[in-house]
Amino acid sequence: MYLKLSRVPAFLKWLYPQWYVWDKKTSKKTVYLTFDDGPVPEVTEFVLDTLSRKRKKPIPATFFCIGDNVRKHPEIFKRICQSGHSIGNHTQHHLNGWKTNTDAYIDNVRLAEEEISTHLPKTINTPTAPLFRPPYGKIKRKQARVLKKLGYTIIMYRVIAFDWDAHTSPEQCFDNVIKKAKNGDIIVFHDSVKAFENMKYALPRAIAYFEKAGFTFGRLE
Repeated sequence: MYLKLSRVPAFLKWLYPQWYVWDKKTSKKTVYLTFDDGPVPEVTEFVLDTLSRKRKKPIPATFFCIGDNVRKHPEIFKRICQSGHSIGNHTQHHLNGWKTNTDAYIDNVRLAEEEISTHLPKTINTPTAPLFRPPYGKIKRKQARVLKKLGYTIIMYRVIAFDWDAHTSPEQCFDNVIKKAKNGDIIVFHDSVKAFENMKYALPRAIAYFEKAGFTFGRLE
């Protein structure tokens, strides 16, 4: 068993360096949808379809991609880029920073960076700011300092859908998002096979809820 906090409490943010990004200051009613672990066939495609359904322009979002998944599914990655979403690095092999030495961790980030750069469409104006999100939200301070020196912005999250969790129902996943989110929050979903059942229920309903409540959606840059 583990404690499931669908909203990261303010005191926890204070335990981390101030340059970690958990939310964004904005005067507008805006939330930031992010998706970890893709691209994955069917799952990422569902997300992209949902973000663009019945719209002239897709809802903007940020995808933190695993380098090896980009290698396996370059056409889906290309579609993410063509849709105008931001891209972030999520390591090459979804490494747990707490269990990985710093040199190996940074090398893995570099591998993902190379994979992402290789498959970025040359003719698409894709936001390519060096964003990084640590898998599992676990990264050592030394690792984070090295990435900061390399120009990366460490992106965390304020609201967690828990879509991957087998003990979370689709309805609970939806509630985790809409009942906890506030203006400026970064929300994390997962475009992974494990999360698909919950995510495909919660995501379209959360979008409808936020739009009805007067929110807009932003992408991270």
